[in-house]
Amino acid sequence: MNLLIRLLITAGIVMLLAHFLPGVAVSGFVAAIIVAIVLAILNFIVKPILVVLTIPITVVTLGLFLFVINALIILLADQFIDGFAVSGFWIALLFSILLSIGQSIAYSLLKED
Repeated sequence: MNLLIRLLITAGIVMLLAHFLPGVAVSGFVAAIIVAIVLAILNFIVKPILVVLTIPITVVTLGLFLFVINALIILLADQFIDGFAVSGFWIALLFSILLSIGQSIAYSLLKED
């Protein structure tokens, strides 16, 4: 049940960011739910592989390269989903940062004591 709530929250944040960011487009709430599911799958499967492969550059940049990995995950999701479009790398980077901040705030409100 908690996973379903997190996916719906992520879909809502994706819709909100697509409304305010000029380079991001989502065709509807169903597409936003699909984006949330695809991002969850990519973060579960692809992101750990990329993190391990880029450990040296991540250490040199003091972890800032993880932002680039997040942007690449967003761009990869853009390629998989027809109803989701991101115009470029810098918009994907901004989208990933704002999505992470929004998820952190929303999930902290969800946390049960």
